[in-house]
Amino acid sequence: MNENQQKTIGLETEEEGLPVVRPNVAGIDLGSQEHWVCAPRVDRTGREVARFGATTPDLEKMAAWLLERHVESVAMEGTGVYWIAPQEVLEARGLEVVLVNTRELARVPGRKKTDRVDSKWIQRLHSCGLLAGSFRPQEQICMLRTLVRDRGTLVADAGNWLRRMQKSLDQMNVRVHRAVSDLDGQTGMAIVEAIVKGERDPVKLAKLRHPNCKKSPEEFAKQCSGHWREDHLFSLKQSLEMYQAVQQRMKAYDQEILRKVEELEREDCHGQPAPKLKNQNKADAITRRGEEILRQALYRMTGVDLTAIDAIGVRAVEVVISEYGADLSCFATEDQFVSHITLAPRKPISGGKPVKKKRKPNSPSTRVAEVLRMAAQSMQHSQTALGAYFRRMAQRKDRGVATFATARKLAQYIYRLLRWGQPYVDIGAEAYEKLYQQARVKHLTEIVRNLGFEVIPKPAEA
Repeated sequence: MNENQQKTIGLETEEEGLPVVRPNVAGIDLGSQEHWVCAPRVDRTGREVARFGATTPDLEKMAAWLLERHVESVAMEGTGVYWIAPQEVLEARGLEVVLVNTRELARVPGRKKTDRVDSKWIQRLHSCGLLAGSFRPQEQICMLRTLVRDRGTLVADAGNWLRRMQKSLDQMNVRVHRAVSDLDGQTGMAIVEAIVKGERDPVKLAKLRHPNCKKSPEEFAKQCSGHWREDHLFSLKQSLEMYQAVQQRMKAYDQEILRKVEELEREDCHGQPAPKLKNQNKADAITRRGEEILRQALYRMTGVDLTAIDAIGVRAVEVVISEYGADLSCFATEDQFVSHITLAPRKPISGGKPVKKKRKPNSPSTRVAEVLRMAAQSMQHSQTALGAYFRRMAQRKDRGVATFATARKLAQYIYRLLRWGQPYVDIGAEAYEKLYQQARVKHLTEIVRNLGFEVIPKPAEA
């Protein structure tokens, strides 16, 4: 590679075949050390391939090289994280960037597998209009997405250190996490901190329990008794300090996320508070967790209150908005949106008949799908229409299918509220069961009439 970190590898004549619908496009094969770029010549008599380095100055030269050839759109594979820097540089120079799924280009027979050939193939397909770009939200949403994803990683780290504390307590037979439902609650943390500071008397540890604890002081003291081995105490102390440090970092992320959400506030929602939640228990839980300020900010950002949907909490809304933003106009229908978040049912068909095929254990799932599945599982005992739907599906199939189907419904409600402003209305479990029975009677009546029989309703008992 020469001193300009760019080298024209060769010129290509125009190929025959599919008609070219977008002549001013380029294709890039990305790599960790260098990028191969194919673009039309300046005089449009063919194509040429060039190679650029992966450093920022090289990317700037690549963008200038493309602009010299009047390129309007660039297609490249979404390979690892190598696409991020080129995409940002090219978009900053006014070029359209189409990020292509690698599966669309991986298995193509009849061609050599080299970086140079790949760049030509990408450019050829893009010029014929055969490449569809992956969904990518606007830049401000991408910045919010980074913060929310990093916070999610911290949540997982906090859970790991909490489990290590439980392990140390189990090894000393100090059953704090058996005496309370949550070790990370007020009572559990108070007792663990006291143990780390040197308290060993189970009676004194039991006095730290919250007044609302169901277990008696005597039973609590019995659970807090144990043998205090030095190595386990040291591990408990280190795990507690790491857990507290992660909690501090999470608070910093919460503040930055709130600031970023407030920057994206809609003009027509400026200063307007979100409507009060009809579910008082849900409203109290949001207030108790200190999420009301974020809920208000998300409402002013989106113009709708997604927490009005049963099972959807503030953190779930945060994940949805950080992944897709408030504008879902790029998804023409709710089925496209549901499919994109991997909550569409798989219906393989062969020979015109459905084929039973188990889902692969390592099938990819999006963050939004995972959050909605967790929200759906909380509806198992809910006296709402969604709760009744969950129980009905679990009765017909199993709990896994019920979780998937309920999560899909939640995705549909989110799309309708964000795209069309359609409010969510819960008719209640009783009304849902009544509608279900009416639909079932109607279906059975049609079957009986098709068999030539007449349905006579049973007279009501006096």
